[in-house]
Parts: sequence; structure tokens; C-alpha cells
Amino acid sequence: MDFTLPDGAEAVRRGVAAVCARYDMDYWQRCEAGKRWPEEVWADLAKGGWLGLAVPEEYGGGGQGLLELAVATETLAASGAAGGSAFTYVLTPGFGALTVARHGSAAQRAALLPGMADGEVETCFALTEPDAGSNSLAISTFARRDGGEFVINGQKVWITGVQRAAWMLLVARTVPAAEARPRTHGLTVFLVNVPDAVARGHLTYRPIPKMGANTTPSNMVFLDDLRVPERDVLGEVDQGAAVLWDILNPERILLGASALGGAEVALRVAVSYAKEREVFGRPIGANQAIAFPLARVKAQIELARLMLYKAAWLFDQGLPCATEANIAKLAASQAAWEAADHAFQTHGGMAFSLEYPVARLLADARIGKVAPVTEELLLNYLATQVLGLPRGF
Repeated sequence: MDFTLPDGAEAVRRGVAAVCARYDMDYWQRCEAGKRWPEEVWADLAKGGWLGLAVPEEYGGGGQGLLELAVATETLAASGAAGGSAFTYVLTPGFGALTVARHGSAAQRAALLPGMADGEVETCFALTEPDAGSNSLAISTFARRDGGEFVINGQKVWITGVQRAAWMLLVARTVPAAEARPRTHGLTVFLVNVPDAVARGHLTYRPIPKMGANTTPSNMVFLDDLRVPERDVLGEVDQGAAVLWDILNPERILLGASALGGAEVALRVAVSYAKEREVFGRPIGANQAIAFPLARVKAQIELARLMLYKAAWLFDQGLPCATEANIAKLAASQAAWEAADHAFQTHGGMAFSLEYPVARLLADARIGKVAPVTEELLLNYLATQVLGLPRGF
């Protein structure tokens, strides 16, 4: 058993870290406060070839896998971006490039992957709906076949990055949920040309005011008689569950990596303050009430990282990874929350000052406990699918 990262993953860590070193914590604070995409970081990552890691070499990418994407995401987040800004890696390298490389037709790969590799083509992912929530199989957005096209109507919520996306990976029902046997049958994943759909008035969106992660807006999305040619189906009609699992498991892993990097930032900020801040004649870090919780966070981070890398490695080997992905996401999100909460407590009243990054880190860490799936549903999966306990619904 070898716990050494492959040379390629180590090279990714060094390369992404070198880009991120040009941008300090104040940069990320300004991006969040100004609700602006980190354009400069995106451009530098693209220039260095760090966005196309999962794109096959024949399309201009690095020919690497989810493990390298997870390392890149963690490194970006740990540099100061933290959880919210690390959507930089989730939206296009994760949702777009990784999925199209695995499930796209030859024509889709040739048309989209080169642009994803160099950062010119960005994507978003649309699954969640107001009435379905985390019950993905109960979505009601429906795609009706009309000759060589599908006509799609429905509504999505919490769709991040629509404003910048050239293409949306849209999940719709092609068989109503009530008629689907098994329940996973009748899902189809579509590639939607966002600018064209918006220009024609068939796709509209409304940003959702939110707490944290404001470098990338999240939206309500409305689909009205949206026409998508059959050539833009990703995978097979009615068999989109196979594509969906290859989106959801990497999503859990990459957002786990984002949370892990956020935990590293929060711990670093807390330790630095605990060394410098003196009360009663000594640094507050000399007090066990401060030191021990931070030491425990360090242990949580290292344990979560082991499972995260294992889950990504399994995915890259084509092996089942759902259990590991769920555990990794759960452990990383809990580490991020504990790190941010203790960083807040370490700073005391100064944590409320926006001159410090602690409030941003706390908001980012809270995201991981509910998105893209709540901790309760992760635990329910482990209880029913792994432990074999009775289902409650």
C-alpha cells in the first residue's frame, strides 16, 4: 500500500500553488465583497494549463483524472480562496470537462473539450428543483420528443454560474417519475447552449441573494419550450442516471476538496492569531482551551484527506466510489466547519470585523453542511446502503 501521491498530482499541487501565491487573502476578500468572479486567477490557471487537467491530451488537456482535479481544488481553496471561490474548479473542469470526456460523443468531445481545456468554454450544471430538493429522481422538468428535437419545460433552483456558462448540463425527465421502472429510468442529460437559449427567450434566470460564496452567483432557472437537438443529448436518452452518478460522485469529492482547503485556511488563520494575540501576559495559543480544539481540527483534516484521495483514486480506476465519496464529503465538511468555528472563537469579538477573513470562512464552511447534499442525507445513505438499516421512507 502506497500513500504517496503520483508525480502528476504533486506537479499539479506545485503548479496551482505557484499561481495562487500571486493572490493574497485580501484579493479573495475583495472578490467576495465585490461579488466578482476571480478573473485574474481564472486567466492565470488557464494560461498555465491547470484548468484542462481532466481533458484528454488529444483535445489539448493534461490527460489526468479526478485525483488531480481534487488536489487542484484543495490547493486553490487552501491558498485563501476557501470553499466558495473554489467553485472555479467545480463548474467547468469538474461538471463539464470530466463528464464530457467520459460520456460525450466524438462530436461533442471535439467541439467542447479544447475550449474547456484553455478556459474559453465554461459550463454549469442544472439538477436541483424547488419541489424535488435532494430527491433527484423526483424532478419534474420534462423533455418531450418532437422529431429530432426535445422540447423542455421546467424550473431549476440553486444553479451556480449560469451567467458565465456557454453550456449547461441539464437533467430532465424523459419518462415521468411516476411511470419510471426502475426509478432511475427515464432521466436524460442534455447539453444546452446557454447564450442561444437566453437570446431566444427559452431560458431565463434570476440570481438568488445569498450568504457567502458570492464570487459565483446562484440562480433560479426557468425553461420555457426550450428546444434541444437530439445530437446534444449527453449519453443515451432515458439512461442519464449513468451520466448523473458520474457527475454527483465527483461533485461530492471536489466540494469535499474545496471544504478541506477551506479548513486549512481557517486553521492557518486561527493558529497565526493564537500565536500573536497576547492576553494576561502570554499568547492565547498557550491556553489549552485554544490549543486543543485547533489540534483536533488538524487531526480531522488529515483523516478527511485520506478518504478524499481514496475516493478520487477509486473513481479514476473505474471502481465503485459512492460510499467513499459520501464519507469524504461528510468528513471534509465537518472539518471545515470545526476549523472555521474555532477560528471564529479564537478571534473572539474581532471575528465580527470584516477586516479579518473569519466571517467569510465561516459562511463558506457552512455551505458544505447542506450543499450539494445535506449531512443528514449522507448519513442516511451510509445507514441504509452501507449498514443495511431499514429505510425510513
